[in-house]
Amino acid sequence: MTSEVHADLTAKSDTAWKLRVYLLGGLVGLAVGLLTAYFYARVSEENGFAQPNRIKTMDALKLAVSLLSVVRQITDLGAKRGD
Repeated sequence: MTSEVHADLTAKSDTAWKLRVYLLGGLVGLAVGLLTAYFYARVSEENGFAQPNRIKTMDALKLAVSLLSVVRQITDLGAKRGD
């Protein structure tokens, strides 16, 4: 009986930390995305444009590669053991 309770508590703690990581990641992503959009719109407005310029395909690809680099670095942090 105690092994069943221990297994149940272990399963709950496994999902609890994952939920915290997902929520924190989602909130950080939302905050960074909103801040980036704010700065993009603000710079366009300060430069006297009624609307921001369209992002060119090559610029979007450069941003995507940079974003993938950041995602890989974050993933590598998860692979390290706390020293």
